[in-house]
Amino acid sequence: MDGNGRWAKKRHLPRLAGHRKGVEAVRRAVETAPTLGIEVLTLYAFSSENWRRPADEVSDLMGLLRHYLRTEIAELHRNGIRMRFIGDLSGLNGDLVTLLGEAAELTRDNTKMTLVLALNYGSHDELTRVVRELATAALEGTLDPAAIDAAAIEARLDTVDLPPPDLLIRTSGEQRLSNFLLWQAAYAELVFTDELWPDFNAASLTAAVTAFGTRDRRYGGR
Repeated sequence: MDGNGRWAKKRHLPRLAGHRKGVEAVRRAVETAPTLGIEVLTLYAFSSENWRRPADEVSDLMGLLRHYLRTEIAELHRNGIRMRFIGDLSGLNGDLVTLLGEAAELTRDNTKMTLVLALNYGSHDELTRVVRELATAALEGTLDPAAIDAAAIEARLDTVDLPPPDLLIRTSGEQRLSNFLLWQAAYAELVFTDELWPDFNAASLTAAVTAFGTRDRRYGGR
């Protein structure tokens, strides 16, 4: 979800205004996704690199996240949306971690769609944590190094109970993955759009899914 700051700058508004508009785009995406048959929607909400931003912007982003959870969770629950969170949640403030836990617990049995928020997430960090866990198990003698394979890695990823993404959408004209689901997205189809995230709407998501439907997915087999 990229382009909130640029959206605000084009309108001579503070960056926070762009982030607030970005939350509206989140709402549109979550409402539209189930109508397109999407079973899991993962949103890159806050990366492990975003801590490098100015402290006031980070504070604003965390405040928006708290507001989103407090105001939207009941509606999400009524609509059958299950919430999941990936990333190093231990790096977040305790009150926010509590809110995340409450949201996950409230919605855990919902089946209409799973909404995954990536928070303090970075694929390099995720894979480093996996390697550290495997190394510790090998040193303790509970894991044979020869038994480490792709399945052993996937069993320790933050996304262990989620399917790999079929489609990855990047907004705002940037054409890079920016440390997002690097292992999981190995065979994902990529769609890049010049549209800034606050402008992303139902038609935008529908167009991306339609483009995905035209792709010939070979997985290296032919």
